[in-house]
Amino acid sequence: MTRRLLPFMAAQLLLAFLVVSLIPLPGAWAAEKRVKLAHMVYFKLKDSSLEQQEQMVAACHKYLKNHPGVVFFAAGTLAKEYQREVNVRDWDIALHVVFENKKFHDDYQVHPEHLKFIEENREKWAAVRVFDSFVE
Repeated sequence: MTRRLLPFMAAQLLLAFLVVSLIPLPGAWAAEKRVKLAHMVYFKLKDSSLEQQEQMVAACHKYLKNHPGVVFFAAGTLAKEYQREVNVRDWDIALHVVFENKKFHDDYQVHPEHLKFIEENREKWAAVRVFDSFVE
């Protein structure tokens, strides 16, 4: 490598570093844009009787509804009358929580009420699927 190429390569490396460091990561983009975070959870119960479903929905309302930063909350059961090919039907209870931003969601994850909900109900779950997304 000749000495004349070294300054040129150093300039290219510096430029590449600056470009990469200025590109926001998806999480940073969300924080900067102040987009909401949608937290959707689908529970499959070991016992999917109507009584157990009602108890699970009630537990969602008791422990998960009134957290700081919640802008939308809903918990309910599968709409069994919808049986199209595209309908996913392998769950019993849906929880929908939309947070003002990512920070409120992250705080919720370690909040004592959320942890108590998990502790009191986890033995009832055959499966849990969580879908988190940034929404505007």
